[in-house]
Amino acid sequence: MDTRTCFRFLALFLLPILAACGQAESTPDPTLAPATQTAALPSPTVTATPVPAAVTVNGDVISLDEFNAELIRFQQAQEALGEVVPVKEAEERVLNDLIAQALLAQAAYEEGFTLTDAELEARIEALTVDVGGQENLSTWLASHNYTRETLSSSLQKAISAAWMRDKILADLSESAEQVHAQQILLYNLETAQEVQANLSAGADFSELASAYDPVTHGDLFWFPRGYLLDQSIETIAFSLSVDEPSKIIETEVGFHIIMVLEKDASRLLSPDALLALQENALREWLEKAEKDSKIEN
Repeated sequence: MDTRTCFRFLALFLLPILAACGQAESTPDPTLAPATQTAALPSPTVTATPVPAAVTVNGDVISLDEFNAELIRFQQAQEALGEVVPVKEAEERVLNDLIAQALLAQAAYEEGFTLTDAELEARIEALTVDVGGQENLSTWLASHNYTRETLSSSLQKAISAAWMRDKILADLSESAEQVHAQQILLYNLETAQEVQANLSAGADFSELASAYDPVTHGDLFWFPRGYLLDQSIETIAFSLSVDEPSKIIETEVGFHIIMVLEKDASRLLSPDALLALQENALREWLEKAEKDSKIEN
């Protein structure tokens, strides 16, 4: 997952219906367990037809109909943004999102989360009010490829997944060790070597950084571990002393020479940095959950 994407996880596990219904606020109550149904004994002369599945996650079926409906919603959302996603990529993204949502929802109930029928109905009523009444709700359902039943099912999964997502992120601190760094970015090795030689001869780092980047002056600002896209730059930044130029660092972008201007053992994270660390935490949780689960396409 690209950590510069504006927390895809914020939208990833919240289906479009949650935009109208708001965030889940249910509090786990161990005395309220999800209702269970006792299946009637099947007739000896009738064999139930299995529901066609797109994927099963620890035995829970994500039906082909559910997958296709979500794929249509995804494609409609992309079209509304003026973007075109190739069909194969769209299918993969939707399937991965549904699997992630299922893993989070399953974990939520294992952690004691409950959602009563009354709470779910209240969310649907809130949506009804937001869209302007029952008649408009029917139009909204049709335009978003929902029935009343599939809306309830999708909303229940989305609320459960969002609850577990928030629980995973709740322990993340809003402060972290950070460095404030500046870089000189060059696009060929020879120039980088010349700049390095000038620095060794006593040239001012900030002046050179400004000369090669008059707009930002090479300022990388404050960042924690796990924030930069290129981990090699980040690793070196945290190993440097203040005012110590690095050696030349080669990346796909070019050739970097960095200098740490300040260090802080516990600094409040910027919103973007906090978002990146949240993405990392959620991605790591999902990777482990997928590894420990039985997922069958």
